[in-house]
Amino acid sequence: MNYLKLINETMHELSGITLHTLNTSKFKTNTLVLKLKSALTEENVTKRALLPYVLQTATNTYKTSTELRIYLDELYGATLNVDLSKKGEFHIITFRIDIANEKFLKDSTPLLQKAINLLADVLLNPLVEGGYFSSSIVENEKRTLKQRIQSIYDDKMRYSSHRLVEEMCKNEPYRLAANGVKDDVDTITAQNLYEYYEQVLNTDDIHLYAIGDLDEEEVINFVEKAFPLKSRQKSLHEVNKGKNVTSENEVIDRDDVKQGKLNIGYRTNITYNDSLYPALQVFNGIFGGFSHSKLFINVREKESLAYYAASRVESHKGLLLVMSGIDFSNYEKAVKIIKEQMVEMQNGNFTDNEIAQTKAVIKNQILETIDTPRGQVEILYNNEFGSIDRKAIEDIISNIENVTKEDIINVAKQIQLDTIYFLTGKED
Repeated sequence: MNYLKLINETMHELSGITLHTLNTSKFKTNTLVLKLKSALTEENVTKRALLPYVLQTATNTYKTSTELRIYLDELYGATLNVDLSKKGEFHIITFRIDIANEKFLKDSTPLLQKAINLLADVLLNPLVEGGYFSSSIVENEKRTLKQRIQSIYDDKMRYSSHRLVEEMCKNEPYRLAANGVKDDVDTITAQNLYEYYEQVLNTDDIHLYAIGDLDEEEVINFVEKAFPLKSRQKSLHEVNKGKNVTSENEVIDRDDVKQGKLNIGYRTNITYNDSLYPALQVFNGIFGGFSHSKLFINVREKESLAYYAASRVESHKGLLLVMSGIDFSNYEKAVKIIKEQMVEMQNGNFTDNEIAQTKAVIKNQILETIDTPRGQVEILYNNEFGSIDRKAIEDIISNIENVTKEDIINVAKQIQLDTIYFLTGKED
């Protein structure tokens, strides 16, 4: 199938920052997405989780959160958001500004330039008191960060997923949560956070994505003036696929829960960089990724063992994670049936129709994703981690189309069960 060029991306290496311009008339707004990447480390993960929230609260220009929000309102209701995530063993900070495109307004306010300048103000011109961050802002944000971390423990579905990864990747940086460690929050001060911030500015891998109906040369000019960063060494995207699995690990936790959470972690031994990665995506779709998958049909529908049963792939770490909610008494039966579905995949017991249906759903997901500025950025940013050039979305789709049944079986045979985690009731 032929596709028109779905994303028009141009990259520009500027001093200390890589600018990506995505020129499109699809959206009536312009979007700026700034991504800062560094290795996940126990020493810095909690400081890094706190940092973007401190930066977005106030700047030297807008000295309170209220002042900053009033200014955003003046920019025709622009929005500023921050986010934290993990990609493999890297910790990503994301800042995003959505702003109206001045081409569609009656006056000629240079909104895009103002948005770029504001993003630079948030990153490079924080509110400083006595040489460090404002103590009151840091203390406020520390309280909020503790609440964010606690919310994972309160949501038992998220908590069990977190505990599986913690046990499975015990001696690997990937065990660390993107929001940091609750017990480490109190060790952060305005001073040591500011010192870490200076390190971030000098060493992080920084990418800025500008999406909208843009004048490319104008954007380059604005960014060069707004972000006077020092040039830096490009960090290598080394992938740590983790240990060789020699035996299954079983972990059972007890808590005050009414429904058991069964999570199973496999090592795929395949990551985004590998040529078999498209086949892994199709494998996951048939195994547990979609509503027509083996886990959904056999564990949830046929046997009525699970309230939910699904799987997902961590593409930059090489993990396949199964999540299900079951009655406490169904633990052994559910584990047995999930294992049987993996054997079915390894033996090639799936149909051409299942393959075609899965490919169609994946392609639709990709096309839906690129219908939003944020989705376009996430797909393109994945490529920054891959040594294989999948810049064109069309290539990603054609790679999915070209996956064969033999490829899928080959993927299944490389997958190893690592850890079974079960969160059960106190009285079970």
